[in-house]
Amino acid sequence: MSDQKIKITIVQGDITTSNAEAIVNAANNHLWMGAGVAGAIKRAGGKIIEDEAVSKGPIPIGSAIETTAGNLKSKYVIHAAVMGQDLVTNETYIRDATRSVLNLCEKLKLKSVAFPALGTGVGGFPMEECAKIMIGEVLNFKPNNLQEVYFYLLGDAAQIFQQIYNQIKK
Repeated sequence: MSDQKIKITIVQGDITTSNAEAIVNAANNHLWMGAGVAGAIKRAGGKIIEDEAVSKGPIPIGSAIETTAGNLKSKYVIHAAVMGQDLVTNETYIRDATRSVLNLCEKLKLKSVAFPALGTGVGGFPMEECAKIMIGEVLNFKPNNLQEVYFYLLGDAAQIFQQIYNQIKK
């Protein structure tokens, strides 16, 4: 383990446009890609992403797997199982899924990854709480390879994440 710190960048925009080596899909544990971020990733990257993901599922809630990124700029889509088929999430699932993504990035020797706000769309989890959990996990993570984490957020979510990040990093 190193003392390297991860650079966090908060972007107001569409995660499917990210240049990060991997983008994260807020997934259910059966890995079918329906609405929200998953739907946007499938539309932009192609059904091949969902086909490969579903072939690897189901996976435990809180875990993550990688697939091809299809037509996206990224090398991988990392599917973070932040909920079950009931589409309900909680703090533990979000924390575990975030950590699983970071660990998988290390295993894949990635330098950059882009996250959405896990569990806040279909899962209905409060944005402020999500920001505290996810940013906290990134700041506490000890990387060997990972250098940059992007949070791609739409609407007010980018401001909320930026405010939480400014409070936590002090």
